[in-house]
Amino acid sequence: MKESMYKYMRVGLIHFMAYPDTMAGEGPILETIRKIAVDDYFNAIEITWIKDDKVREQVKKMLETSHMTVAYGSQPRLLTTGMNINDLDDAARKKALDNLKEGIDEAYYMGAEGFAFLSGKYEEDKKEEAFAALVDSTKELCAYAKSKGNLRIALEVFDWDVDKKSIIGPVDLAKRFAEEIRKEYDNFGLMVDLSHLPLLRESARESLIPVKDYIVHAHMGNAVAADPSLEAYGDAHPRFGFPNSENDVDELVEYLSVLMEIGFLNTKNPPIVSFEVKPWKDEDPDIVVANAKRVLNEAWARL
Repeated sequence: MKESMYKYMRVGLIHFMAYPDTMAGEGPILETIRKIAVDDYFNAIEITWIKDDKVREQVKKMLETSHMTVAYGSQPRLLTTGMNINDLDDAARKKALDNLKEGIDEAYYMGAEGFAFLSGKYEEDKKEEAFAALVDSTKELCAYAKSKGNLRIALEVFDWDVDKKSIIGPVDLAKRFAEEIRKEYDNFGLMVDLSHLPLLRESARESLIPVKDYIVHAHMGNAVAADPSLEAYGDAHPRFGFPNSENDVDELVEYLSVLMEIGFLNTKNPPIVSFEVKPWKDEDPDIVVANAKRVLNEAWARL
């Protein structure tokens, strides 16, 4: 496409995936966020919890200076602690909810416009109970966020039987879930991810078109899905072009084409579309990020 991609989307990077040493809310947070803030390729950044008050304050000032849009990913708050937002044990579910509410508070403090989370594991014979628990939890999160401002809540669609084994999930259930929440809360939507499509065994059209009215945020990335014996199998988000992986320039072209077709990519209110890429083993994070930028440049030129 001849027109600039920045006319249609705000290009972002998920900080805590590109620099996974920061995922637990500690580590080289300041210096790695600064790398993104000084790179004018990105006009959005997705951050997660920052445990140290002084570091959090320094990051806040840095991002205010950067003129970047900020979004908050709470997934590490659940994945690194083993908490489950649709846990059928009420005490455990409340603990997960309280954790995410703390994340919402932090997101507001950091000036984020969106807050993302994921659904948890479930037992097949208790799927409806888990679905109901997820609905209750999500409505509570949406109400909590709404009481404090205009932060948008997004549930990220994950695999249901490969790695994260989240209840949301297959596109039909994702649609049912989004419809249920939107009945009461207009500050809710779905986050889709190119990385997860091979794990869901859904094409871009199959995964995106049924939920087109609910998509509020999108990720770009890769996955190895063909065989559990392969390196980086599962939800590992390896770089584009990783051996035996599923996504590269062609797949990103298809994904962006569908997002354009359904009106998600648009000029009136360009959405955040972020890279979710993670260095594998001893790969250099900065080179993995450069890889992603090259792939998007080529994909956009071919739209």
